[in-house]
Amino acid sequence: MSDNTSWTPFPDDNLLGLIDKNLINEHEAKGITKAELFVFGLDTEIDISTNLILDIHKTAFGELYDWAGKWRNVNVTVGQLVPPEPAQIIHLMYQFIDNLNFKISNSKTQDEVIEALVYAHYEFVRIHPFNNGNGRTGRLLMNLVTMKFGYKPLELYKRQGESRKLYIQSMQQADKGNFELLMSLICQELVTF
Repeated sequence: MSDNTSWTPFPDDNLLGLIDKNLINEHEAKGITKAELFVFGLDTEIDISTNLILDIHKTAFGELYDWAGKWRNVNVTVGQLVPPEPAQIIHLMYQFIDNLNFKISNSKTQDEVIEALVYAHYEFVRIHPFNNGNGRTGRLLMNLVTMKFGYKPLELYKRQGESRKLYIQSMQQADKGNFELLMSLICQELVTF
């Protein structure tokens, strides 16, 4: 995972023609808030589907980007992670959703819940199905799963400061197959409604 997640790297690619990175960040933050309200307003009994994930992403980024709510069609590199080729994304997303829905329906203990939440977030980010906004969309998806289990939404990090560095470190460790720090961050945040 790269630490350069404060803004979209190509500001001239936005639909509003914005070039000021702070203004882009503001618009993206408003879109994320809109997507949070959308996710938090969903019935927790809703099935997670590709259409739902596309809707969440479109809600978050649709005001600014024409790629919002569309699967990635370019190769990307995220720090040391090289996500799958674009041609694999649809298949991987259907497989991811099947596995996630299975984990949700079969998780009974808190450890199983934490494992499902780690899977929901990390596997989504690993596939990296969108051009941008994958971490933010992955956290929104994880929070939908969190609410399905009867917990309050998680805030894994603040935009600035040590918690963000710790989150990025947890994702970098997960890239290497070590999920302990990410599990710990999620566990610390779990609070029932």
